[in-house]
Amino acid sequence: MAILHDVDPRSINRLTCGALRAGDVDNQVVLQGWVNRRRDLGGLIFIDLRDRFGLTQVVFNPELNPAAHEAAGELRNEFVVRVEGVVRHRPEGTVNPKLATGEIEIEAKSFEILNRSKTPPFYINEESDVDENLRLSYRYLDLRRKRVQNNILLRHQLVKFMRDFFDRYGFVEIETPMLIKSTPEGARDFLVPSSAQPGQFYALPQSPQQLKQLLMVSGFDRYIQIARCFRDEAHRADRQPEFTQLDLEMSFVEEEDVMQLIEEMLIEMMGKFSEKTLQAVPFPRISYAEAMDKYGIDRPDLRFGLEFRNVSEAMAGTEFRVFAGALEAGGEIKGIVVPGGGEFTRKQIDELDAIAKGAGAKGLAWLARKEGDLRGSFLKAITPEEAEKLTTGIGAGDNDLCVFVADQKPVVAKVLYTLRAHLGEALGLADPSVFAFCWVVDFPLLEWDEDGQRWDATHNPFSGFKEEDRAFLTTDPGRVIAKQYDITLNGYEVGGGSVRIHQREDLEFIFGLMGHDAEARQERFGAILDALEYGAPPHGGIALGLDRLVMQIADEENIREVMAFPKNQRGSDVMLEAPSPVDDAQLADVGLALRPTPASKPAE
Repeated sequence: MAILHDVDPRSINRLTCGALRAGDVDNQVVLQGWVNRRRDLGGLIFIDLRDRFGLTQVVFNPELNPAAHEAAGELRNEFVVRVEGVVRHRPEGTVNPKLATGEIEIEAKSFEILNRSKTPPFYINEESDVDENLRLSYRYLDLRRKRVQNNILLRHQLVKFMRDFFDRYGFVEIETPMLIKSTPEGARDFLVPSSAQPGQFYALPQSPQQLKQLLMVSGFDRYIQIARCFRDEAHRADRQPEFTQLDLEMSFVEEEDVMQLIEEMLIEMMGKFSEKTLQAVPFPRISYAEAMDKYGIDRPDLRFGLEFRNVSEAMAGTEFRVFAGALEAGGEIKGIVVPGGGEFTRKQIDELDAIAKGAGAKGLAWLARKEGDLRGSFLKAITPEEAEKLTTGIGAGDNDLCVFVADQKPVVAKVLYTLRAHLGEALGLADPSVFAFCWVVDFPLLEWDEDGQRWDATHNPFSGFKEEDRAFLTTDPGRVIAKQYDITLNGYEVGGGSVRIHQREDLEFIFGLMGHDAEARQERFGAILDALEYGAPPHGGIALGLDRLVMQIADEENIREVMAFPKNQRGSDVMLEAPSPVDDAQLADVGLALRPTPASKPAE
């Protein structure tokens, strides 16, 4: 659970609903806020007055102030009111220790309804299961709810902490443009047409990558920005079309300088804002190759084991056709040992098989030992020696389950990663009280794009590479290791960066491998290429996903819960109804016209 900063509720120009304490008894005060709850006990009327600082109980007593008591009968939840009264001790036995203001109440003398409220479409004063689209349609009401408000306040505090932390180290916060040149790489750009230059387009930045490198060339050797970024890509729980990142760049650094600084910041941040413990300090580091080999993904959740076991060599020469066929086709065989899985019922194993098939497997091979007896889906097709290699030989004990996938490497990685994630959650293997950070390093610089018949950057083309691999650029580009580093947290990538290429000829060469001819290089990347010829220092940096960090600290399951006005799962703003059509005059202003959409095929 996130720990929020204490806020002095008297430091603004009004008294807040979280300010009053026993020391304020007998003071005459004025409070303003929303009616959180109204209770009519026959004689006395109570309301809980709420703002973002807290709750204060207000009592309307007909014997002390009959006019105010009578008028209070109109009050309903979410009315905005101004109350004037005297602070009193709560009667004996009615103190509420759960509230900071729980020792006192306001004896109302008068009040004013500043604004009435319709009945909200969902409860605001209590947590309840509400359809997300309904919540987002009335996001201004959803933001009144305590949990959502706490998330936004936490986000504010994290941003302030980041700014203060980097200010201590001499970083300068610099804003970069929101309208830039489109350089299609990776996700699709959001395009913005120009009315001043019809037919020409800006793009919203996917990140300030080139701009922050240009700032290094400019001599601002330590830059940060809480940067807004835009990517037109598929939506998921940890992704939005517009998001925020901590963007950072430094001159005269190598990988270790950036990683140590970020690790220091994250350790301090987690100690300040979360009660969870860090699983390991310093953060462990694993290579991209090791991550893919053991976990099938480059952002592994290290809070639990279930590492993949490669049994390809042990099964060489097997007569079991499923395994033999995969090896003959150049594939591999890997498995996972599931502690206690020997107790699984056939229904539970069938569920795992369905998950595996859903992830791309032809089927799931399994062996389980229980009280010394071995059973399995292919036990009759292998020898006793092979069964031994596939169970005790890979560390399985009595009462364990072993599941195997035999296929091409990408399929094996995806299927076993999906199974591992499912088992980790289903068996409760991931400790929810732990933050498991991990650095993933030594990424390949390039990967072969079979469709385009060219090399492509695994992250971005500006990443530097290990100097000892320079010769491979001309002989075997796939062997070149990048100066790239990602930081992961509990199975999420929360940041990524690299030490950049700072020599024009090197960047030109990489662009050439990626299929960009000289004209295309200059047209798309001319500014950064030209700048590298004017004394560009060695430099590197990183971008951390602010939304994902807040999501983790707030214990939320998706980043929409920590953004003030997020899009829904389809990328739509259901409150403002965006995206939406525009009229022909607006299109004409920017020199555009819409083509008619094909008529829908009649339903049969």
